[in-house]
Amino acid sequence: MPDLPAAAGLGFKPQHFPAIRADRARVAFFEIHAENYMGAGGLPHAQLAALRADHALSVHGVGLSIGGAGGLDRAHLRRLRALCDRYAPESFSEHLAWSSHDGAYLNDLLPLPYTEETLATVCAHVDEVQAALGRRMLLENPATYVTFAETTIPETEFLREIAARTGCGLLLDVNNLFVSCTNHRRDPRAMLAAFPLAAVGEIHLGGHAREELPSGPLLIDAHGTPVADPVWALYAEVIALAGPLPTLVEWDNDVPDWPVLAAEADRVSAILRGEGRHALAS
Repeated sequence: MPDLPAAAGLGFKPQHFPAIRADRARVAFFEIHAENYMGAGGLPHAQLAALRADHALSVHGVGLSIGGAGGLDRAHLRRLRALCDRYAPESFSEHLAWSSHDGAYLNDLLPLPYTEETLATVCAHVDEVQAALGRRMLLENPATYVTFAETTIPETEFLREIAARTGCGLLLDVNNLFVSCTNHRRDPRAMLAAFPLAAVGEIHLGGHAREELPSGPLLIDAHGTPVADPVWALYAEVIALAGPLPTLVEWDNDVPDWPVLAAEADRVSAILRGEGRHALAS
């Protein structure tokens, strides 16, 4: 299976389809959410087939509940396999989170305690997904707003161990890393220094919302604004450490017109070329 190009990508939004067709060379790859394309046909698949003919493709899942205590949804896995077989994406990824319980699906990606028990569950689920899809998957680090007293393993070591046990890759969401570190009053550079960059196959960037609380700032991974300057700075440090990597800008809420979104991809391209370095704000 070929890899994504080490270049800029964007999340595909159907309203941008005419502009993308007129501006085909500007973005190297697009990402879709798997659950939006599990129907059999219609306009979504017609657009996606045309997009796939010209661009590399990343499929990003939001519904597998990799960290859930129960078993994976086999019907969901079959639909996911059919989608990946149909479009042969260069990348498939999911989140280190849970989103279902006893057959009820929640509209959120919920955090996990990092324990040996959770590690075994996540690894078993990753193994099952990779076997069902017949392909290597990437696992994304979460944005978190709470920590667990039960946690015994640092997040970076937890991710490193999952990759080592299952052979999966990692998706480094730089915005999530920055959001989590800010919320928990930790140093994002220290977390980056401990992150298993050798396992990273793709990077995500996105915007966040900020609320000032008496205890300090609370950041929310909202995907509704441009990437913040401190996240750009941290991303530049990642690229300086790891070299060029496929990098996707997520913008899922209050989606702007194509030129605004494409300008974010241009900024990614500049950093991948070694331009646009910034100091990380404290």
